[in-house]
Amino acid sequence: MSETIEIRAADGTIARIALRGAEPVSWQVGGREYLWNGDPEHWNRHAPWLFPVVGASAGGMVRVDGQTYPMAQHGFARDLPFGVVAQSEDSVTLRLEDSDETRPHYPFAFRLDIDVRVDAARLLFVVKVENTGEAALPYSVGFHPAFPWPFADGERRAGGGYHVVFDEAETPDVPEIAEGGLIAAETRAVPLMDNTLPLDPEMFKEALVFLDAKSRSMRFVGPGDKAIAMAVQDFPHLAVWTKPTAPFLSLECWTGHADRAGFEGELAERDSQRLLAPGAQALHGVGLSLQG
Repeated sequence: MSETIEIRAADGTIARIALRGAEPVSWQVGGREYLWNGDPEHWNRHAPWLFPVVGASAGGMVRVDGQTYPMAQHGFARDLPFGVVAQSEDSVTLRLEDSDETRPHYPFAFRLDIDVRVDAARLLFVVKVENTGEAALPYSVGFHPAFPWPFADGERRAGGGYHVVFDEAETPDVPEIAEGGLIAAETRAVPLMDNTLPLDPEMFKEALVFLDAKSRSMRFVGPGDKAIAMAVQDFPHLAVWTKPTAPFLSLECWTGHADRAGFEGELAERDSQRLLAPGAQALHGVGLSLQG
């Protein structure tokens, strides 16, 4: 495991953040763990950050000024070491900058800061993306935390007492995922009732992606209305994901998404990719909280 930094709130809430990927690997409230343990039999990550793309790129490549560059699904930030910029008892700021490792995949100058703070039953993040170069910076950023299912009473099955509740009613159909992880033009229906999605492991043949969602928060709710909530700022796309046999559920928030099937354009033309002017910076926020 990567070297980690522990931060602690006054009420005893603890988080551990790995320097590799600035990834939270533990979030304990009242002595109980609420992040997925990263068991490689199911999924060997906990809560990765996604940058400079979210999702798959057509052919595993991105195109910049007519030249192609290899790009892994969800980018490279989750697999690279971050440096420590600042640290206190209850917070830490970690940084990734362009380097000889990033430029063969992404020929841009950038600075990515992840500020993490732990509070009473909460884990709070501010993401700052800064363009340190002389050309416009095309980027997407996302957060992909997973939580134990079940995390309270109840069972991991249809009718097991677990559901996801959005803060607004969402459209009850989601895009199909095409070959290679791309966004297809076709959609499929999901059993969303107004703002509530009853959970059934069998419906996760792929992620449920809510593009341009109305909601700014969603809650993974268990029996007795105990919930893990995610609130977001400037993350327009939301997703819910697991594998049919894996004992976790992931709530995701993204600024961008995978290439659409058939896309052959430049990275800057990718649907939902942000363009940051030279010298400019952008902030995005995420808060996790335990409720009930």
